[in-house]
Amino acid sequence: MRSPYILFGSLACALLGGTAQAAEATPGAVVKTYADIAAAVYGDALTTGEALQASVASFLKAPSEAGLNAARDAWRAARVVYPQTEAYRFGNPLVDEWEGRVNSWPLDEGLIDYVDAAAYGGESPENAFYAANVIANPKIKVGTRTVDATRIDKGLLEKLQEIDQIEANVSRGYHAVEFMLWGQDLNGTGPGAGERPWTDYSLDSCTNGHCDRRRDYLKAATDLLVADLREMADDWTEGGAARKDLVAGGPAHGLSAILTGLGSLSYGELAGERMQLGLLLNDPEEEQDCFSDNTYNSHYYDQVGMVNVARGRYERVDGGTVEGPSVLDLLRAKDPKVATALDDALKATSGAMTALKARGDSGEAYDQMIGPDNPEGNAAVQAVIDRLKTQAQAVEKAVAALDLGPVAVEGSDSLDNPDAVFFN
Repeated sequence: MRSPYILFGSLACALLGGTAQAAEATPGAVVKTYADIAAAVYGDALTTGEALQASVASFLKAPSEAGLNAARDAWRAARVVYPQTEAYRFGNPLVDEWEGRVNSWPLDEGLIDYVDAAAYGGESPENAFYAANVIANPKIKVGTRTVDATRIDKGLLEKLQEIDQIEANVSRGYHAVEFMLWGQDLNGTGPGAGERPWTDYSLDSCTNGHCDRRRDYLKAATDLLVADLREMADDWTEGGAARKDLVAGGPAHGLSAILTGLGSLSYGELAGERMQLGLLLNDPEEEQDCFSDNTYNSHYYDQVGMVNVARGRYERVDGGTVEGPSVLDLLRAKDPKVATALDDALKATSGAMTALKARGDSGEAYDQMIGPDNPEGNAAVQAVIDRLKTQAQAVEKAVAALDLGPVAVEGSDSLDNPDAVFFN
């Protein structure tokens, strides 16, 4: 399974923030808090997505190095918020069906634009579109069929997404926009991110050809991202589809959704696919925000999101707060020892994430941390993985304490069968 600067919230604030008294924490009230936070965080994801869209439009209107850097900053700001939504994955089918449109990774970037052939290669036996380069080719011939890419717009990007049912054919979402803003990161596990020049978007001083089509692609990808974010923000408002689905199953169903999301994101997705796999392989291609070297921030804000959900408190982009009875409050009334264990696990993971973020903020990118000759960086990443695994175990105990029945937590070969990783 494969499936982010400006700080709008922090683990310190999330961990110190109070919640409603345990006496108010009925299952129904806890589920309502969960849905209210979803509406707020997806709304903020839309707000920061719209800010990115505006920054891209300004850059394309008058391309410059400063304009490109401003668009990159807006992308980073958007990646502060979006990872905080990921605690809503796995437990909410509507979110899972939608999420691949906005956050798919890794992607075979040769589908979209020019790449360094020596580093990337010219073809893949698994993917006929591996180096299709839509920006350079208005007609793409693969086998006996031809894809008409004459007009680059949202419709074309929708058509190309996972074309041939290959997950790495990612044409849309945050990471497609990221590639368009940074280009390839050719530095391996050394310092440095992608270095796409602003002139790739200049009509007067065009570099690497096809600047008009590259401009169209960046605009279409950003516009499509905003449209997708608006859909999910609407789905969590009162009467929205995701909120309706959550409530329709009753309070026990809602609590299971909460804990499924916390357990699966902690274990299989974040500890496993996003962290342990890359560390086992010492592979920079296995980092989520690989073009921008922003991966450590995305991991950090995933944990912020899980703390938000567990504690029933979210700090909004505009400075406001959404809070109410939480699953931790419910556990304190039901089984204080289990509540304390989960609270302690959240704190421990947050501490390890804060240390990881400090390394990143000091200039050591995540791909450097997982490099083969960096034992200190490797240890910092492994410390987070180990805390996430303990956090997932604490979530499983919470499920049992609340008598919710079986809850399926996502697994990962990198954790459950690491030898298999080297034979895939």
